[in-house]
Amino acid sequence: MSGRQISGTAWLDHEWSSAYMAPEAGGWDWAGINLLNGSSLMAFRMRDKHGATHYAPQGVVFKPLRMWKSPRTGVEYPVSMQVNELRLEPLMDDQELDSRSSTGTIYWEGAVRAFHDKAEVGRGYLELTGYWKPMKL
Repeated sequence: MSGRQISGTAWLDHEWSSAYMAPEAGGWDWAGINLLNGSSLMAFRMRDKHGATHYAPQGVVFKPLRMWKSPRTGVEYPVSMQVNELRLEPLMDDQELDSRSSTGTIYWEGAVRAFHDKAEVGRGYLELTGYWKPMKL
């Protein structure tokens, strides 16, 4: 195999643990954004089994802006999300993962662009779990 030299920017997403989700929690929304000014943002909220925010660090607000419905599973996800002053927009709506055969769930996770007003200010990742049915860990 011949090697090729490449360059670029990469993203490493490593979940350290899902073992400590509260029994009343149904899923989570998580965002990791690399801002163009060199800083970064990581934010999350846990939702209860009825969709209300169960836990979010103080000062973190997630507000769904636009829903997308999967043509394969019928699950609806808030793929456009306001996280504090940033508006997250997916690079494409269809980034659903059907992992019922491995982890036993269906969820949405994918690449997003971050905007402040109309200006793009970063890129990152959005993860939306528990919209199909409450997560069981």
